[in-house]
Amino acid sequence: MARVEPVPGTPTATARIGDERALLLGDYHAGIEVALAFERGIEVDSRAESRRQTLLDAVDRTDPDRLVVLGDLMHSIGEPGGREREEIEDLVAALPDLPITLVKGNHDGAIEEWLPTVEIGDGAGVRRGDYGFAHGHTWPSRAVLEAEVVCVGHEHPQVRLEDEVGGSRVERVWLRGPMAPAPFRERHEELAWSSPELVVFPAFNELAGGTWINVEGQEFLAPFLPAGLERGEAFLLDGTRLGDYRTV
Repeated sequence: MARVEPVPGTPTATARIGDERALLLGDYHAGIEVALAFERGIEVDSRAESRRQTLLDAVDRTDPDRLVVLGDLMHSIGEPGGREREEIEDLVAALPDLPITLVKGNHDGAIEEWLPTVEIGDGAGVRRGDYGFAHGHTWPSRAVLEAEVVCVGHEHPQVRLEDEVGGSRVERVWLRGPMAPAPFRERHEELAWSSPELVVFPAFNELAGGTWINVEGQEFLAPFLPAGLERGEAFLLDGTRLGDYRTV
C-alpha cells in the first residue's frame, strides 16, 4: 500500500517507491532572504547553512535512495544569481551520491538549463509507481491523478494557534485526506479514479509564509483547493493531529 510517512519534527516525509526509499519535501525557496530585502525591505540574516543542515540531517536520519522536491527549490522566478544560486549549488554538491528529482514549481524558472545533474519534471506532475508528485500551482496531470497518493507543495499550509491568555503563534502543518473527484473529472474525461489520498506538504522554508487555513478571509493558492480536498485533517510537524482542517 502506498503511504507517505512524515519524518517527525521536520517538513519532510518518506515513501517507498518500488525498490527505492525516497525522501520528499517541497518549497525549499533557496535565497528567499535576498527577495525579502529587495521586495519588502526586510533584512534577514541568511539561513542557507541552517536550511542545508536541516535537510542533510533528514537525509542522515532516513537514509534515502532518492530526494524528491515538490517544486520551488529556488525562490527568484527569473534566473538566480549570487547567494541564491550559490545556495542551490552548495546543496546539490553536499548530496553527491543522492539522485534528485525536482518537479518544477512556479518559482523554478529555467532551472533545468543550469542544474544538469538534477532530474527535472514538469510542474503538472511526475508519476513514480503508485505516487504522483506535482507542485500545485497548476492542475495535476492525468497520470498524477491516477496514482494512489498525490503529493503537492505550493500551498505552504499553516495555522495560527492561540493560548488561553491571548498569545498566538504560527505553525506549519500537513494537510491530508481523500481527494474529491469532481473538479478533476471536469478537466480529464474518463479519469481512472482510484480515490487517491492527497498530501499537501508544509513549506520546508519557514520564511516562505503561506495559507493560514484557520484565519478568516484566507484563500487557497492551488486552483484545485479546497474543492479537491472536501474533507481532510491537519497535522503539526511533530505529528500532533489537529482534526478536520476546515474547523481547526
